[in-house]
Amino acid sequence: MEARISATHFPLETLGPGRRLGIWFQGCSLACAGCMSRHTWDADGGRPKGISDLLELWEAALCEGAQGLTVSGGEPLEQAGALAELLAGASRLREPARRDRGGSGDTPDLLVYTGYEPAELTPVRRRALRHADALITGRYRAGQPTRLVWRGSANQRLRPLTPLGKVRYAPHLARESTGGGLQAVVDTRDGPGVRIYGVPLRGELRRVERGLKEAGVVLRRPSWRP
Repeated sequence: MEARISATHFPLETLGPGRRLGIWFQGCSLACAGCMSRHTWDADGGRPKGISDLLELWEAALCEGAQGLTVSGGEPLEQAGALAELLAGASRLREPARRDRGGSGDTPDLLVYTGYEPAELTPVRRRALRHADALITGRYRAGQPTRLVWRGSANQRLRPLTPLGKVRYAPHLARESTGGGLQAVVDTRDGPGVRIYGVPLRGELRRVERGLKEAGVVLRRPSWRP
């Protein structure tokens, strides 16, 4: 099976605890106003990637000590079948890490971002999330800023789903960001570019733009602008 993917990155250090593999699905019909990732909306954008290839990336990240997998987008649940296969495979591949690291407390966790609310999770969507340890749910609402870590607006909720998820995410349910939670990575696949990973606080992207400009880097097509 294949999925359309916008990007992958390891080590990701901004969307969940520890060093993680990040996988961003392509395509989102929710199109939240003010979204910083407008480039992930087009369902025909990104690149096709085999789930087996993504699982190879996960296996390699585990060998390098990855503490979790974060799946975002786009909207991952718009490719529910591919997401289900990815999470099932990721859960299976982390079992040796669970044993090698001495128990469930250090088991790599699986976190999924979705713009859907729990009431919108159809049976197909719920099956796709069966192996997730935690979800972050809800549309991004630019008019409801928050400082809660890993969430872009105050309506979004961090929801542990499994015993591992409850252990891993309990300390973060009400934890606030102190800023500096963005990660910039040079990306030259389609020419010179910069990818910025994370959930910015209000005004933080403008400060990033100013800082890059002062350093001689001009962003010609920022993904957060129409």
